[in-house]
Amino acid sequence: MRLDKFLKVSRIIKRRPLAKTMSDDGRIEVNGRVAKAGTNVEVGDELKIRFGKRIVTYKVLDLKEHAKKEEAEQMIELINDEKIEDDSEW
Repeated sequence: MRLDKFLKVSRIIKRRPLAKTMSDDGRIEVNGRVAKAGTNVEVGDELKIRFGKRIVTYKVLDLKEHAKKEEAEQMIELINDEKIEDDSEW
């Protein structure tokens, strides 16, 4: 499944165009590599996303084309949520 679609369906990011913009800006990594919107996401992948001064890491547990809110919560596992002081890492 495409990264931008997964982010929307799993409700990590509310809108697919925003997910595409974030990935094209280099703010999303899949398994330690900078990912574009079309990057293929599979079960077991680790996503690291920079939201402003936070870096959130998720593990992909399930892939679904469409998901209700309860189902979307079960598609991912929050691994880490850290605040960063310096943006130089990204």
